[in-house]
Amino acid sequence: MDRIDLFRIFVRVVDCTSFTRAANTLGLPRSSVSAAIQELEARIGARLLHRTTRQVSTTQDGAAFYERCLRVIADVEETENLFRQTSIKPSGNLKIDVPGRIGRLIIAPALPEFLALYPDIDIDIGMTDRAVNLVEDGLDCVLRVGPLHDSSLVTRSIGSLPLINVASPSYLAMHGTPLSPGDLGGHLAVNYASPSSGRVHPWEWLEEGEVRTLLISSRVTVNSAEAYIACCLAGLGMIQIPAYDVKAHLVAGELVEVMRDYRAAPMPMTLLYPHRRHLSRKFQVFADWLTGVLKVCLLVPDLSTENIVSR
Repeated sequence: MDRIDLFRIFVRVVDCTSFTRAANTLGLPRSSVSAAIQELEARIGARLLHRTTRQVSTTQDGAAFYERCLRVIADVEETENLFRQTSIKPSGNLKIDVPGRIGRLIIAPALPEFLALYPDIDIDIGMTDRAVNLVEDGLDCVLRVGPLHDSSLVTRSIGSLPLINVASPSYLAMHGTPLSPGDLGGHLAVNYASPSSGRVHPWEWLEEGEVRTLLISSRVTVNSAEAYIACCLAGLGMIQIPAYDVKAHLVAGELVEVMRDYRAAPMPMTLLYPHRRHLSRKFQVFADWLTGVLKVCLLVPDLSTENIVSR
């Protein structure tokens, strides 16, 4: 088997932590993947993987070899595409995954523009808030909001997503308007629990450059953005939410920004893709277009003072 093919199979096994899953994503028999790894280990004279019944992991030598393989594969792909990029018309299918509300509110309405610009590219778009595995799910890229924990992926920063504090006019009429964190003891929040861990996120704000947190009293806990906003609109408590997510409600006066000087820290928004897949023309043009479209998410609506209650 070609040496570069062996490198690619090894990288896929490491990414999938499984011979079976790697074989499925590569469209190869499991026996062929296993034989390729054995051939590679024999060629370099070192054991690269720890094999158990449940999972595959790299040895110390394997971890170092994995990083080298990524660089070699990237160099080969870049060389192969050196003279193609400007002459090839972008075409093919792109499979992506994005957070649900960003997908529905921002990306989907803008997609006709992209498809008109690139009539030979088709988009398979998933809109979920669950964690996905790019390699196992065969994705070209995913958009993530928040801190990143997976260092094996290539990242492209989109920017920082501003969060604002909002409440409904009915809530403020009943409970008053908080002006600073010192007022929070007399208020209610709609709690948001992580769909994956169940952990309730505390109320957060930046003060003198430091992140401060506080668990505010709450009578309702939700685990989706839709429910979070719906409960806030119903007057059940205050929430902290990306500004783009409630822009229409702010403009309509259905929600009001409060404690403008005490917002939570902005959340990073990042495009992730496996290794050097960004070298394909279809992905390059999509990533550039998506970056431009998502810039709207980084803005806080500029509303008149009667729609903003702040200190």
